[in-house]
Amino acid sequence: MGMQLFANHQQNQLLIPPKLHKLSHTDKDLVLYPFHRSNGTKNQHKQGKAFGLSHADRRIEASSSNNIAAPLWDDWQPEKGSKSPSLSDVLWPSAGAFAAMAVLGKMDQMLAPKGLSMTIAPLGAVCAVLFGTPSSPAARKYNMFMAQIGCAAIGVLSFSVLGPGWLARSTGLAAAIAFMICTRSIHPPAASLPLLFVDGAKLHHLNLWYTLFPGATACILLCVIQEMVLYLKSKFKF
Repeated sequence: MGMQLFANHQQNQLLIPPKLHKLSHTDKDLVLYPFHRSNGTKNQHKQGKAFGLSHADRRIEASSSNNIAAPLWDDWQPEKGSKSPSLSDVLWPSAGAFAAMAVLGKMDQMLAPKGLSMTIAPLGAVCAVLFGTPSSPAARKYNMFMAQIGCAAIGVLSFSVLGPGWLARSTGLAAAIAFMICTRSIHPPAASLPLLFVDGAKLHHLNLWYTLFPGATACILLCVIQEMVLYLKSKFKF
């Protein structure tokens, strides 16, 4: 029994970061046990002394058991510490998205006689990234244009080699994700470009021009509108 308690004690000691071993017992309590103890916890503290376990050992063991299920629920809750957005934080990004789709729709009318269209579904996701989360990595210009051009090229290549069907779609998507990871240009909306080309018969005549149009070309317009939205958000808050 004594040997088993000693083994458990040594195992718990390994859970303490090396830097904490240099702290005094009082400092360890401040780092590892910042909350006030209840009466029930005090009784556990006395019981722990009887078995020769330190206060830090018992605190780490208890906290690790209490936090096992925490990550399972964190993804289903709003981000902790985030405050409710102001009216201007909602209005300006929404107005920017409206303006972007309105301009692209007008350009569609001008390009319709040539059988071209600027408005494609992935641009809606691009608007959400640029206007809703402008400081996220996916909104960086490098990420956006590298991913838009690279993933569109992968879509053309997968369709040319494998033809239409599930194999071209799955291969194109997998290659697009691998490309974004390797080039450190994660931009989620671009992952749908291979799927769009494989299944979009009206885009096949573009061939390699698909790498620049409509995705990358439309993103230039969206970047201009994003700068206007950011300016309005910073100057006109309400």
